[in-house]
Amino acid sequence: MTAPLLVAGVGNIFLADDAFGPEVIRALEQRPLPTQVRVRDYGIRGLDLAYDLLGGCATAVLVDAARRGQRPGTLSLIEAEPPDGTVPPEAHGMDPAKVLALATHLGEEPLPRVLVLACEPEVLPAGDEDILPGLSAAVRAAVAPAVTALHALVPLLLADPAAPAAALGRSMENGPPHPAALPAHPPATAEDR
Repeated sequence: MTAPLLVAGVGNIFLADDAFGPEVIRALEQRPLPTQVRVRDYGIRGLDLAYDLLGGCATAVLVDAARRGQRPGTLSLIEAEPPDGTVPPEAHGMDPAKVLALATHLGEEPLPRVLVLACEPEVLPAGDEDILPGLSAAVRAAVAPAVTALHALVPLLLADPAAPAAALGRSMENGPPHPAALPAHPPATAEDR
């Protein structure tokens, strides 16, 4: 039987802060999620993730680094938009939008609900030829809060896979940089900004 919830770390461990997703999955080994959640580090294996999205889970949470114009290390919870046909599917690489497009292309069933727990990166090399292993200090400091956020978020999604984004503490999309308003994640104070 397929797990009702997939938590997927995505990113390249050799490209600085792009390794945020795999690092969070590694940290979850010390604080495991409930057994009915499938937790997996996909790295840059987009095809594997695309097939697993078609495997019957109700909800998927992708953990990734994503530029959102906020302070480095800021966490955001993003509801992924369903593919609209404008993004080409790609079997190699791990751009979440292209992975969703690929999953849509490969399957006949609708995709599960996809949320992205994103961390604002500080250092992302310009290309794959710039190998730079290791997270920046700001993004490294966001790993433990991301694990805490997942421990608060997962029970809500297991109880109701369609819980409204507002109930999940979706962060503000605009406005001054601030930590995401995720469950059990305190709002920023004036000193944090």
